[in-house]
Amino acid sequence: MAWDRNQMAARAANELQDGYYVNLGIGIPTLVANNIPSGIEVTLQSENGMLGIGPFPLEGEEDADLINAGKQTISELPMSAYFDSAASFAMIRGGHIDLTVLGAMEVAQNGDIANWMIPGKMIKGMGGAMDLVAGVKKIIVVMDHCAKDGSPKFIPSCTLPLTGKNVVDLIITDLCVFHRSNHESSFKLIELAQGVSADDVKAKTTADYVVEL
Repeated sequence: MAWDRNQMAARAANELQDGYYVNLGIGIPTLVANNIPSGIEVTLQSENGMLGIGPFPLEGEEDADLINAGKQTISELPMSAYFDSAASFAMIRGGHIDLTVLGAMEVAQNGDIANWMIPGKMIKGMGGAMDLVAGVKKIIVVMDHCAKDGSPKFIPSCTLPLTGKNVVDLIITDLCVFHRSNHESSFKLIELAQGVSADDVKAKTTADYVVEL
């Protein structure tokens, strides 16, 4: 048994702290918006120019003019603010965003991340991932533990073009959670999904890590 996408997002949401300014990446990370723990107030930021993002709208209540960076329809809040991309990236590059939750195609055991392109495949653009991993205080990656072909995604070193070096603080997969503090040399396996064993994780991981369960 493993966590589903919503459970992975809920686990990431447990890392939020009251008063945080948070950026959510495309894919599973967007689900964090619907899993913010009660009693915690955070302000969600989207690099396409919105501060104060509400949960996904109910069917029939969508506004086509309100979208996040992944072009999904979102809702606004009474305190929502809108601005251009220059102001948005000034927030990110200036270190004003406390935490970002991103997807990834690969994460290396030293904290490198590759999540912006696969050579030879058409892409729309670089997006804001490189700015986020360089300017945000805490980087959380939420991803499937293995690729569709079964190959591990937490590996000794990235094979795809890098988004950032030595930047990832926490990895949440459908199997487990890896953590490291202050860019330590090794990630630590600190949590398992229900029904998953440490041996299950080891069999599907090629990166080196320390077990602390």
